[in-house]
Amino acid sequence: MDVFQLRDRILKGGRATRDEALELFTYDGPDLMDLFAAANRIRHHFRGDRITFCSIMNVKSGKCAEDCVFCAQSVRYKTGVQEYQLLDVDAIVTEAREAAKRGSGCFGLVAAWRGLTKGAILDNVCESLRRIKAEGIIHPDASLGIIEDASIARALAEAGLHEYNHNLETSRRFFPRICTTHSYDDRLQTIRFLKAEGIHICSGGIFGMGETVQDRVDMLLDLREVGADTVPVNFLNPMPGTPMGDVAKMPPLECLRCLAVARFVLPEADIKTAGGREACLRDLQSMMFFAGASSTMLGNYLTTTGRNSGMDLQLLEDCGLTAAEKGAFAAY
Repeated sequence: MDVFQLRDRILKGGRATRDEALELFTYDGPDLMDLFAAANRIRHHFRGDRITFCSIMNVKSGKCAEDCVFCAQSVRYKTGVQEYQLLDVDAIVTEAREAAKRGSGCFGLVAAWRGLTKGAILDNVCESLRRIKAEGIIHPDASLGIIEDASIARALAEAGLHEYNHNLETSRRFFPRICTTHSYDDRLQTIRFLKAEGIHICSGGIFGMGETVQDRVDMLLDLREVGADTVPVNFLNPMPGTPMGDVAKMPPLECLRCLAVARFVLPEADIKTAGGREACLRDLQSMMFFAGASSTMLGNYLTTTGRNSGMDLQLLEDCGLTAAEKGAFAAY
């Protein structure tokens, strides 16, 4: 397969097939640079040279009843993670202001629990979203687990939620290996409820958990099928105390290969380099954009620290790229 012919077909509106995506994962040595160059051209064509930044806040930490084997916040594992209940609205809005000052265009409320239910917690979340939305300084986003009631998605939309993150995490085949307390279909149903309310979908997965290349491609194809607007590409950063605490980190070039294939399969999506970026890409972090990424996170993650935001803004400038204005986050 000629990677540049595939690139040109995608630039004209074509789609990569499953077999083609699988073959892209075989690129290595000098051919790997061709893969990156082609992915970079696709990124430039569909997303331009303006990079989107987002920040997140762990608004409720630890004691999650789910058993996701990669997560330090599960109550089932002894990880020493900080534990606290849902923060009050003022604390959340204050952190949203700080994220905007650092240069983020969107701010995500993330909570460690199975999902949202009606009641005081939903009211708190909706009030936080309304207040952030009213200030007009940053897009309010959220990642609050499984939604089992369409009316909850409707309440979030009415409160001004811009985008909801709900990762597929991996393929349908491999999913039972990483979580048994909810199903792949639970995640797909959540996405359907949100899409029905016109909420943008942020959904991706974690690479490096022991999945096969076939699993990686199948997940990317499912993300294309559900119409994910933003696709976070996470690399496993093993957390001590979890069942995956001893798994080796992915090498930087393998991480970049995942980004490039994601760009071929999802050419129009805002592909975001997310968790594990610093730990796995190391000195090749600047290459993420030239391998197809159009977005990344600023600041800290949920249970680990990120880089200084000034360093990432400088990285962007050194790459000849610019930060997207806030309005670009709505331009899907």
